[in-house]
Amino acid sequence: MSSAPRFSRGDWARAIAVVVIWGLNFVVMKLGLHSLSPMLLGALRFSAASLPLLLFVRPPRGLPWRFTLGYGLAQGVGQFGLLFLGLRLGMTASMASVVMQVQVFFTLLAAPWLHERVRPAQWLGLAVAMAGLLMIATSHGDGPGQMTLIGFLLTAGASGMWAASNVIARRASQSYVYEPFPFIVWSGAVAIVPFFALAVWLDGADTVARELRSLELAAIAAVLYLALLATLLAYSLWTRLLQRHPAGEVAPFALMVPVVGLWAGVVLLGEQPSGLQWLGTAVVLLGLVVNQGRAPRGRWRRARAAE
Repeated sequence: MSSAPRFSRGDWARAIAVVVIWGLNFVVMKLGLHSLSPMLLGALRFSAASLPLLLFVRPPRGLPWRFTLGYGLAQGVGQFGLLFLGLRLGMTASMASVVMQVQVFFTLLAAPWLHERVRPAQWLGLAVAMAGLLMIATSHGDGPGQMTLIGFLLTAGASGMWAASNVIARRASQSYVYEPFPFIVWSGAVAIVPFFALAVWLDGADTVARELRSLELAAIAAVLYLALLATLLAYSLWTRLLQRHPAGEVAPFALMVPVVGLWAGVVLLGEQPSGLQWLGTAVVLLGLVVNQGRAPRGRWRRARAAE
């Protein structure tokens, strides 16, 4: 089996762009949920990301529909349905950006099924990162850094669905050659009808109609950010990385998302993480460095040879 290519400078740029977009993502979700129910926000997100493009973007060629359907249900309905509901039921934006990173653990567990080798450094780095996540998650207080149990459980479930979508994308890339952008557009379309159905079932048709009639500018801006940047751009870049590299190499980059998420929660929403939460974030970053098996500067120098 040939070794996977090293991360090029372009791959690093893709990964950093995804980290920033997804780090700000949680604040945008909170703002959108001020006037929209969780399931309606999901329906509008994927409607804006997919419906305008279906006439112009062909379905991913050479890829069986089971991958598109599976990814759309896992990443769309599963991940964001649970995450939006968790944010509505007591999860703060800063803490959500951290708890979601449990997906790295679930993704690495699937490595044997993907026929990928997990290096000892990856397990060690994961253990360090998980210790940091535990420090953050168990730090409770009276301020906005506190989270409810149901919010935590729903967000943890969302991270598991994110890992499932990582595995689906990587499994597809092992057997088929396909373009990420059409894959994201058409898999997003899969989530639209289930989200609208859940919105009507959970909130009632009258509530859904009232929220649609009274859409505020902030809600529209949140939907556009989630659709164009967090969905189309970020997930296309993320899928491209999963095509080029093993899932266990790509997934740990998401451990940097809490750094942006915590900063955004503090600056934009006025959340106040505790000292233990900040320390846990530093430990998470250390886990990422250990997971990659070498210092980031060394990987950056080696990237020139990969281009």
